[in-house]
Amino acid sequence: MCPGSFDPITHGHLDVINRAATLFGEVIVAVGRNSAKKYLFDTDERVELARAAVADIPGVQVEVLSGLLVDFCRERDAGYVVKGLRFASDFDFELQMAHINHSLTGLETVLLPASAQWGTLSSTMVREVATLGGDVSAFVPALVAERIENKRTDHEG
Repeated sequence: MCPGSFDPITHGHLDVINRAATLFGEVIVAVGRNSAKKYLFDTDERVELARAAVADIPGVQVEVLSGLLVDFCRERDAGYVVKGLRFASDFDFELQMAHINHSLTGLETVLLPASAQWGTLSSTMVREVATLGGDVSAFVPALVAERIENKRTDHEG
């Protein structure tokens, strides 16, 4: 299981998903929704873009994550959560989540260090650059870059 908001899905996410697929053979990309969070893309758009981005990765499927991650994993017989780490602060947060998830159901967490190429990339930075009119095409799949540009031009128009 690779959970996240994927708003938008980036090459960094895809790197972790690819590596998880190599390790486990099958991966569910779980696109979360949080009513308190303001997204660039709604849930359906994020799922659609994630599905398009992982279409060529064997064994990977995309689903909407609702409710507790541990319950979602149990319902799908997924015993492992894979999370990418960029910085020490990511580790601090993910370690807490790993401990609570394990104490709830025994769910194991695998922490993969980000590849050097994508180690500083985040969806938050991509959204910020895009909102300010910057070109994010180097950081996201082509379809995602196109959709971001469409949203930006729709907003301006």
